[in-house]
Amino acid sequence: LVNQLPEANLILLRHLFGVLHHIEQNSGINQMNAFNLALCIAPNMLWLPSPTGPEEESRSTKKVALLVQFLIENSGEIFGGDIASLF
Repeated sequence: LVNQLPEANLILLRHLFGVLHHIEQNSGINQMNAFNLALCIAPNMLWLPSPTGPEEESRSTKKVALLVQFLIENSGEIFGGDIASLF
């Protein structure tokens, strides 16, 4: 799916998840592991197109958080092993 994105979107995601991965690599110091980062970032990345009840929003946010956590933890494999070279 990542390879089907427009190039500008792919570059943006590579940089975003490169930064998040870098932060996660220092979680021993900053306490921001992939799970914590995902909880902070997920609500701002994807959301339901129309207003729903709080229960549905909570379920949706949890699903997005799991996806974001997966992308952070596997960013090297998903976006290329040289993701650290973005810095």
